[in-house]
This record gives sequence, C-alpha cells and structure tokens, in this order.
Amino acid sequence: MWAASCLASCCAACACDACRTVVSGISRKSARIAYCGLFALSLIVSWILREVAAPLMEKIPWINHFHKTPNREWFETDAVLRVSLGNFLFFTILSFLMIGVKNQRDPRDGLHHGGWMMKVICWCLLVIFMFFIPNELVSFYETISKFGSGLFLLVQVVLLLDFVHGWNDKWVGYDEQFWYVALLVVSLVCYVVTLAFSGLLFHFFTPSGQDCGLNTFFIVMTLIFVFIFAVVALHPAVNGSILPASVISLYCMYLCYSGLSSEPRDYQCNGLHKHSKAVSTSSLTLGLLTTVLSVVYSAVRAGSSTTLLSPPNSPRAGWSADGVGGAGKPLLPLDNKTEEKEEKENSKPVTYSYAFFHIIFSLASMYSAMLLTGWSTSVGESGKLVDVGWPSVWVRIGTGWATAALYIWSLIAPIMFPDREF
Repeated sequence: MWAASCLASCCAACACDACRTVVSGISRKSARIAYCGLFALSLIVSWILREVAAPLMEKIPWINHFHKTPNREWFETDAVLRVSLGNFLFFTILSFLMIGVKNQRDPRDGLHHGGWMMKVICWCLLVIFMFFIPNELVSFYETISKFGSGLFLLVQVVLLLDFVHGWNDKWVGYDEQFWYVALLVVSLVCYVVTLAFSGLLFHFFTPSGQDCGLNTFFIVMTLIFVFIFAVVALHPAVNGSILPASVISLYCMYLCYSGLSSEPRDYQCNGLHKHSKAVSTSSLTLGLLTTVLSVVYSAVRAGSSTTLLSPPNSPRAGWSADGVGGAGKPLLPLDNKTEEKEEKENSKPVTYSYAFFHIIFSLASMYSAMLLTGWSTSVGESGKLVDVGWPSVWVRIGTGWATAALYIWSLIAPIMFPDREF
C-alpha cells in the first residue's frame, strides 16, 4: 500500500512537472497556436460529453427538474452548450482584458502570451462551473449563440476574402507564365465545380411535381452572384482577378447547399430527407473543419504584417532593421546599448489587436456549439426539442448574400474612395 501510494505521488509530480514544462515552453510566436489548441480541446470535450454525459446529467436535480424527463437528445445538447458557454466566457474575458493594448510594455501583453498554467486551470474551472448554473442561463446563451454564429460566419467571409486576395497577389507576383496558367486552371476548376454543384442543387431541392419556388430562388440568386462576380472582377476599371471571383463563387454555392440541406426533413422540397443522417454528418464535419481552419488562419495571419487584425493606430513595422526608429530617430549612445535594447523591445507596438483576436474564438465557440447541436433550441414545457430548421436556413443563406456583398464591395470600394487604403 505504501509503495503504491508513493508511486502514485511520483507519477502525479512528474505529470505536473511535465505540464509546467510544456506551458512554460510556449513562446510569443507559438502563443497563437496554443490558443488554437485550447479551442480544439473544447471541441473534443464537447464531442465526448455529447456522447457520454446524458445519463449523468439526468441525475442532476438543478438540470433535470422537469415534470417529464426530456429525451436523451436534450441532455446531449445541454452538455455541449455548457462547455461552449465556459469556452465563450474564457475568451470573452480575455478579450475585455486586452482592450487598449498598444505596445509590449503593457503588462497585459505578458498575460496574453504567458501564464498558461493559470489560463488552462481557469478554463477548466469555467467549464466545470457551467454545469452548476440553471437551465435558464444556458437557454439565454443558446439564443444569443444563433446571432453570434452569424457574426462568426461573417468573420469567416472576411478571412476568406483576405486569403484569396493574398493567394492571387502571391501567384501574380511571381510574374511567370507558369503561375498565370496555374491561376487560370484553378479558376476554371472552381467554376466547373460551382456549375456542377448548382445542377445537383436543382436536382435535389427542386423535385418535379412540387412547388419549390423558394429553393429555386435561392439557387438562381447564387448563380446570378456568380455571374456578377466574374463581370465585375474582369471589368477594366476594377483591379480584380478571376481567381478570387471563382473561389468566392464556389463558397457561395456551398453556403447555398448548406442552407438548403438544413431545411426540415419533412419539407417536400428537401430531396435529401432519405439521406438525412449522412447529410448531417457531412455538414457537421465540413462545418467543424472550416471553423478550425478559420481560427487557425486568423491566429497565424494575426502575426503577419497585414492590417487584418492590427489595431487602427498600429504601424505595420514599429522599428526598422537598420537601427533607426520608426520616425527616423537615431538610437541611444553605445554605452547604453543593453538598456536601449530592452527599452526597444518593450516599446514595440503590438502587431495585431489582442481583443479582436480573442473575440474570434468567442464567436467560434458559439458557432461550433450550433454545429454540434444541430442548431437546436431549448426544450419547452413538454420536454421535446423544437424544430429550428428554418432559422438555420436563413442564417446560412443570409451569410451567402453577405459574402457576395462584401466581395463586390472589396472590388468597387477602391474606385469609390481612391484616397483610402483597402
């Protein structure tokens, strides 16, 4: 018994030392990826609890206080929402704490990049505490999550626009025929897939003999956007390119499919009702994949020299490499070289907005919860789930239209406001 106790203590001590070593090894450059890892952990925990937590939650009196015990699906949804709420509060609190951070001398800069043991413990405590709050608060969070999910979809659009424009500029910058041909081939492939995708949508969501005018309107509107993208991008007065237009066209068609596939399974125009399980699994997988890619891209992109996540008053490069300050001022005398170097490091402006960076994770927490719960709503007095197919449809269709508007604006804004930088 004594030997077993000693062995257990040694293992616990080694585990704690290992955790401290890992979190202390997270540098400034890898902190953004560490936040992505913590977000990925929340998705894993949500997925696991969705599968195993229902029997335990049925025994918790402050959760299961209904006259009639809800079905298992309600408890699965509730478990995901509680984990998501804890994750949302964690990143939202960090976002509020980081408001106004302008340079690395700010003590909050150290909180953003360090203190990982404390932050992981706080995250765990927040998630655990969410299972002790009343159902009414979870229901309120579920309601606002639908709006937060819509905002995150718009953030995805901005990130996608930034990505495709950067992709196009990089290949064009090579100024070689091979890369121009590659641009043309990729664009043609995207357009072919987009048109083929639209044909499948007409086949599955506008069945013959049914009045499916709404679905036809959604698909035709998306095709009109595809045509407008190409016309505007190739107009001589616009500094556009066919590659971003083709990628955005494919993304808008995907959003149209995502919206139509979210229609209620008993809706006569939803031709996928016979394959509802496979469609739900594929939609969930694609949704979670795009969510993770969005937060990872935002984390990596935040450390670059672009102004995507930069504070409004933050220069792209606070100090030049030739030993001259941003305003052309000379360095301090050589005898104060060490002090000057430390001062220089601490005075560097931050390269991106920490507050907005954490807000992206907050919104992503809401969106991932909606994906994992199928955009379900809270139970009524009967204990049954309320069908929410149509809100999901309109959120995704609206996101597609917003994507089209933002892309067209990104093309015409430099013409309308030539004195501003876009």
